[in-house]
Amino acid sequence: MISKPMIDAFNDQINKEMFSSHLYLSMAAYFEGSGLPGAAQWMHVQAGEEHEHAMKLFAHLVDRGGKVTLKAIAAPETEWNGPMAAFKAVYEHEQLITRSIHELYEVAQKEKDYAAQILLQWFINEQVEEEKNAAGVIESMKRIEAHETAVLQLDHQLAKRGK
Repeated sequence: MISKPMIDAFNDQINKEMFSSHLYLSMAAYFEGSGLPGAAQWMHVQAGEEHEHAMKLFAHLVDRGGKVTLKAIAAPETEWNGPMAAFKAVYEHEQLITRSIHELYEVAQKEKDYAAQILLQWFINEQVEEEKNAAGVIESMKRIEAHETAVLQLDHQLAKRGK
């Protein structure tokens, strides 16, 4: 049986993961409107991953007899001051999610919930990758910022991100 503090913490994280998915869909729409379909594709993939993360947490609660309580999802931003600003927002958001996963892990430790700790190890490792991916795009953009055509080349590269 899963404890009430764990159920509450998992439900909060599900909400954060669903918000993340909406945020990245909003960014995909922004990039579509900016004529950068590759960046939009990157964001679509990211949105799908965030939805999968929410569903992993959802399944864990269900499997352990916990009640999933879905909450309202806040409306995400819809505009950014260019591609660099959008990807910086991605990186900052992923850092926020990393902190949230760490806090969830701390609850699991306090509750001596070993099953949750094992699941959350996957999320901890995933967040390393998430931050690395966003930081990599930002570093590429820093190198090409002065050359508008190079942004289009990066956009082409971003389009290759698969599911």
